[in-house]
Amino acid sequence: MKCIIIDDEPLARMVIKEYLQSYSEIEVLQECNDGFEGVKAIQQLQPELIFLDIQMPKINGFEMLELIDNPPMVIFTTAFEEYAIKAFETHAIDYLLKPFSKDRFDKAIQKLLLQRTTVSTQTLEVLEEAAKTPAQSNRIVVKDGGKIKIIPIIQIHYLEAADDYVKIHTAEGIYLKKKTMQYFEDCLQQQQYIRIHRSYIVNAQLITRIDPYEKDSHIALLSTGAKLPISKAGYLKLKEVLGI
Repeated sequence: MKCIIIDDEPLARMVIKEYLQSYSEIEVLQECNDGFEGVKAIQQLQPELIFLDIQMPKINGFEMLELIDNPPMVIFTTAFEEYAIKAFETHAIDYLLKPFSKDRFDKAIQKLLLQRTTVSTQTLEVLEEAAKTPAQSNRIVVKDGGKIKIIPIIQIHYLEAADDYVKIHTAEGIYLKKKTMQYFEDCLQQQQYIRIHRSYIVNAQLITRIDPYEKDSHIALLSTGAKLPISKAGYLKLKEVLGI
């Protein structure tokens, strides 16, 4: 089994490599210092397993995984017990709380091997749950060509459904994220972003006017000049949030 270790702490990577010496069936292909290196290495080497630190500079482990179309099996490592632990407990993917012993490491490996057929689905479920935590809901990380773009939530004008993707509209341009509108509605529910239509979520602070449009529907005019359709249900949400 080919694996990659992604952790910004050299000591942590060294410990994992040392513990892996007991497993001749697992081969370490590469070590990465951060999520940017991790994305590149996973795309090039296609490992079956990664050891992934959560709290890293630039982009964290969860954000890095979101950039991978078909994530490999994952054993998360973290020094922060409170960091999205709910996500792991709910979806049964194992994680190692630093500093971890060889015994605890062995248990994680055995658990992962037993769950090999379902772990990919569980990884996606962990990301869905983690996105709802405060640490994850203040920015969105996307791939923009060959580059990685970090978009603060406050810079988003509106989100638009586009088949299997969501278009993120900002002043700098439009970016694609392979997520659902429901995903963004859930993770942005504490922000000033409102689902005004099945295909649109808008930054309510940018709305300058709401005009009637056909039967039971309206149009939202944004300060950016954009015009977005508002459904009957979306109009009721807007009235509640805006107090109109």
